[in-house]
Amino acid sequence: MAEYDSNNIFARILRGEIPNRTVLETDHALAFHDIGPKAPVHVLVIPRGAYVDFADFTRKAGPAEAADFWGAVQSVIDNLGITDSGYRLIANSGADGMQEVPHFHVHILAGQRLGPLLAF
Repeated sequence: MAEYDSNNIFARILRGEIPNRTVLETDHALAFHDIGPKAPVHVLVIPRGAYVDFADFTRKAGPAEAADFWGAVQSVIDNLGITDSGYRLIANSGADGMQEVPHFHVHILAGQRLGPLLAF
């Protein structure tokens, strides 16, 4: 697993160095619109803690932090009104998973039929 880079773009957003279009803030999570959306609705949810990827988060986050993070994901889905029409959650990890920012995050995509998950 890669070491956490405290200067990655999400760490800088959390420190207020880079602006974002906030959707939701909780004690342990921040949700904001992706700057390069891949669907009409494209929101990122990131934990406030320094976690490289899903494995790092699940191994190190405490129960309250994990519950708050996943609760934030659900709150964003509810607030966006996409439950009935459907949505996709994506968490990329590592080079083969095409993770671009080494800070654990979940993409929420919706607003149109998204097509197949993968194309070879």
